[in-house]
Amino acid sequence: MLERLKDIQNKFVDVEKSLSDPAQISNPQRLQELSKLHAELSPIVSAYKDYQQLESAIEETQALLDEETDSDMLELAQEELNELNNQQEDLIESLKMLLVPKDPNDEKNVIIEIRAGTGGEEASLFAAEIFRMYTRFAERQNWKVEMLSANATGLKGFKEAIFSIEGKSAYSLLKYEGGIHRVQRIPTTETSGRIHTSAVTVAVLPEAEEVDLQIDEATELRIDTYRSSGPGGQSVNTTDSAIRITHLPTGLVVTQQDEKSQHKNRSKAMKILRARLHELKQAELDSERAETRRSMVGSGDRSEKIRTYNFPQSRVTDHRIKYTSHQLDSVLDGDLDSFIERLTTADQAEKLKHEGN
Repeated sequence: MLERLKDIQNKFVDVEKSLSDPAQISNPQRLQELSKLHAELSPIVSAYKDYQQLESAIEETQALLDEETDSDMLELAQEELNELNNQQEDLIESLKMLLVPKDPNDEKNVIIEIRAGTGGEEASLFAAEIFRMYTRFAERQNWKVEMLSANATGLKGFKEAIFSIEGKSAYSLLKYEGGIHRVQRIPTTETSGRIHTSAVTVAVLPEAEEVDLQIDEATELRIDTYRSSGPGGQSVNTTDSAIRITHLPTGLVVTQQDEKSQHKNRSKAMKILRARLHELKQAELDSERAETRRSMVGSGDRSEKIRTYNFPQSRVTDHRIKYTSHQLDSVLDGDLDSFIERLTTADQAEKLKHEGN
């Protein structure tokens, strides 16, 4: 670890030199890359300097212990050495966490896809509640939410809702939400008072930018236009404003008809397509890297049951980290902090364990 830290420190010095080089400053793209790298390395280098200072202090205190004969001074020196050793242990753990590879998608915006699963209309109603939960969480973070596509039901539920969330580190906080969310409650349509179990699937995709994914629209895409159908008034059916985009190499298809403008529908469809292609590419990379390792936090696969919302007992349980909150109403109102903090900690611990193997 110390050799790695020395290499990082040397790299940091080189980056600082480059940032003061007029030739580098005149290149905006290079300057942005160097500034980003400087920001990433800075906390590691700072912690490493603290470690070096502690190491020197420990050596000096140990030398004093070896030379001192006065019992009172020996006791004081031993207490100081114990305190310094404890500080060093804590700092080593912090340095290990800083050296865990960062998820390259953490700073990205997200696209969330919510779909009603088993449970019919009750699942659709719960899908709408999950959608509200994430929009309320976004409001608490002062993030921007944009609905990209929605398939609503007559009872104000959602068969499907696709929306983007734009904000600082959105993906890093929401990436653990992907999977099956299960609800247990007595539906309003149930006359016998029996508890039903329904499910909703959630996919959290990092929003892909053009720099992440190059698409040759001329050769890789087939774009069809057609007339919109469903709610929206007569005007939506008078023009071919709906868009269907097929990515020919993968067969992925995205349709969009929520907007009356063909241009807006095309823009939203491309945003969804890029995110899905990015997820597909990431999944391929992950499967290449991972042999059979499964994280404590789960793989994020949509087939996993990750969380249960039990209304009769007012509790929410995350099955990946065995954590239960008895504040169901608060959680559905967007208070997800306790879950996110524990999931992040568990994920970091698992990565740290994997790094050490």
